[in-house]
Amino acid sequence: MCGRFALVAEKRILDMLFGLELRFDLQPRFNIAPSQDILALRRSPGENDKEFVHLRWGLVPFWAEDSSIGSRMINARAETAPEKPSFRDAFKKRRLLIPASGFYEWKKAQNGKQPYYVCREDGNPFAFAGLWERWDKGDKPLETCTILTTEPNSLLAPIHNRMPVIISSQHFDQWLDINADPAGLQDLLQPYPPDELTAYPVSREVNKPSNNNPDLIKPHSD
Repeated sequence: MCGRFALVAEKRILDMLFGLELRFDLQPRFNIAPSQDILALRRSPGENDKEFVHLRWGLVPFWAEDSSIGSRMINARAETAPEKPSFRDAFKKRRLLIPASGFYEWKKAQNGKQPYYVCREDGNPFAFAGLWERWDKGDKPLETCTILTTEPNSLLAPIHNRMPVIISSQHFDQWLDINADPAGLQDLLQPYPPDELTAYPVSREVNKPSNNNPDLIKPHSD
């Protein structure tokens, strides 16, 4: 799964990566948690122009009676999302990219779960594959999202049995294309090449969502 991630990047780097100017203030975030608002890139509904937006992490299907379901929808399995009722409509029509600098996974250890930070070897930001929904049954419209996950690559396999789907930059437009055939997108939802990532243990301080400081992504050993 993917339950925490970080976004620590210069605005100009994200502008270049996604080919669009980011008009939001960008503050370093070292411990992004479910139910928080996160930065995402999608195609504008009805216009097909790219836009940066803030959405709440934890997808609420449009048909849900209660928005609290979002707390159980922070991830969607790439293998089943196209058919699963909670995600299939979004998979067809509402795909997005979620910028990140790295993510956390927890490995079982004798003294409790040990968090690891996973990022690109070159330190550059990247993008998760995600889905989004609009829920209109509350006092005001609510837009939410989820992160797709897949089988782990050889780097992540000893740490966790799932990893987030990372979309390579050359496939950004294909993933975002609202007219793309969903059946043709499955090839994009593969484990990311392990030789392009690095993973190392970090402080258990990341377990507390309110902690947000640069030390969280530094190598740490007990």
